[in-house]
Amino acid sequence: MKVETILADLRDKGILPAEQASLIEIYESKKPFSVHWELRSVLYLGMLLFTSGLGVIIYQNIDTIGHQVIIGLIALLTAGCFAYAFRTRQAFSWNEIESLNKLNDYALLLGCTSFLILEGYLQFQYHVFGTKYGLAVFVPTVVFFFCAYVFDHRGVLSMAITGLASWLGLTIAPLSLLSGNDFADSRIVMTAIVLGVALIAVGWITFRKDFKGHFSFTYFFLGGNLSAIASMVGLFNERWKIFYFVSVAALSTFFIYYSRQKHALVFLLMGVIYGYIAVSYAAFKILPDETLSLLGIPYFMLTSIGVILFLLNVKKILGSTK
Repeated sequence: MKVETILADLRDKGILPAEQASLIEIYESKKPFSVHWELRSVLYLGMLLFTSGLGVIIYQNIDTIGHQVIIGLIALLTAGCFAYAFRTRQAFSWNEIESLNKLNDYALLLGCTSFLILEGYLQFQYHVFGTKYGLAVFVPTVVFFFCAYVFDHRGVLSMAITGLASWLGLTIAPLSLLSGNDFADSRIVMTAIVLGVALIAVGWITFRKDFKGHFSFTYFFLGGNLSAIASMVGLFNERWKIFYFVSVAALSTFFIYYSRQKHALVFLLMGVIYGYIAVSYAAFKILPDETLSLLGIPYFMLTSIGVILFLLNVKKILGSTK
């Protein structure tokens, strides 16, 4: 609804005097428009295009430029980005740091990205890590965790957590959790659950002790999705279904509890969706076919109504407790 419509409605009902309505309307029409997120998106896109263009140039001119020159340029870019980030960083604090220099964030991200390119290039061309591929993943993971806490950067923290998952043979990106992991292997399923729960535990400590408490969202979101999806896969495919059902139930309960503590809609949705799928699967797995044929349609009708009521009352659910 437009501001003019709201003001007109309030004025017609006698709630707001005409003079104040006019002043509010003038203010709303002349107030500055924030382009903060537009600029951030442009800068992120610029970094992506820069690193992509750098890769294309290297690929197309590898024979004429030479490996040493390319490595030197990438190393120079990496060192320059980290040097600028360290020179302009704020003093370390366990609380959230408000960055006074926004370019610092992008320089750090570009430095971390170019560091990955440099390490990958050295490994591909000169095999600096030999066959110790785990070490090649572990080194940038440690570097990224260090940078995330020193510079108070959640984007770099996501890169570090992703590197940790890769070191354990997992893919943790939300869009490739199912397609990028071999959940047919029970060991991968258990590894994913353990890592996810460990990330949630770290996030909980961060949240309760206020050690970079704002990092808890990243830990909970990545670790929670990883462990919940792995538990769902185990519930569908593995033998000990009761274990995986309890795992999903515990995670769903935690998501709902945390969402009400922080008023975070995404965790409320995660808890409800994962819990609904697990309960529905367990119910249809336990009940005999004759009962399912009778209760199947009513069940989905009633749960659909429940979803509608949930969406209508989601603000009340999130705001009912602190």
